[in-house]
Amino acid sequence: MKTLLVAFDFSKNAIHALEYALVYAKKMQATINLVWIDNSKPADSLIHTIDEDLRIEKKNYLKNIVQEYASRYPDISFDMYLGKGKIYQEISKVAHRLKAELIFTGTHGVTGFEEFWIGSNAYRITTTAPCPVVTVNSNYEISGTVSQILLPLDSTLETNEKLPFAANMAEVFGAKIHLLKIYNTPLSVIRKRIDGFAKEAVNFLKSKNVNFDIGKVEANNIVSGILSYAQKKNIDIITIMTEQGNITSNRFLGPYAQQLINTAKIPVMSLRSMDYDNDEEEQE
Repeated sequence: MKTLLVAFDFSKNAIHALEYALVYAKKMQATINLVWIDNSKPADSLIHTIDEDLRIEKKNYLKNIVQEYASRYPDISFDMYLGKGKIYQEISKVAHRLKAELIFTGTHGVTGFEEFWIGSNAYRITTTAPCPVVTVNSNYEISGTVSQILLPLDSTLETNEKLPFAANMAEVFGAKIHLLKIYNTPLSVIRKRIDGFAKEAVNFLKSKNVNFDIGKVEANNIVSGILSYAQKKNIDIITIMTEQGNITSNRFLGPYAQQLINTAKIPVMSLRSMDYDNDEEEQE
């Protein structure tokens, strides 16, 4: 049984992310684990009492959510995890412990008078999680399937690391992968490098018998180019690499990834570089 995590902060966006996670749970025969992290700071006297009461209420509310969805979807297993500390760190720990395949989180976190933590922590979760993270815009209309997957290709060594996972998802959903070469420079060396990575991607997908096509865009603004192409092709999800690092002239990792996550109207699946993970493990 596979494990999916949903970052849960009791907002409408969290419910929306849960609803989207159900699409994957049905196809992957996976357990959905709702994760709430209490990030409040210790307080004294009356404030402490109020905070304790609030935590108890949230715990009970989360139990009710789990029970409600378990009764609505008897073929899917649901569980919950409560933690305390820095949200992105604790979610990463839970994902490690449960060996999660995917984490789902919303991208907008301020609603009414209460500031929820999903939106403000979404990008931190994507850059620290040990597994791919799917961020879901609160206004995205859930269709119930994933049939068109977009994989932008840039000039970085990490760009093709998302291929195996994307190919597996395409197989699970019977989806088509759209490879997209992103050019935003006249430098022939960089353009040839992108072409080389695209050729490698084509060969890989052919070896996996995955349905795909390949396109290209000339874009001064990389994020706008990706989103325009996604709209043109009726893409269901965009798959990218994320990392903390220096930005080259044709790189949509780092801040480009953050911009894409924050502005995309469709879900974005973010994967961390394997090299980056290995470096982190060595430091630990």
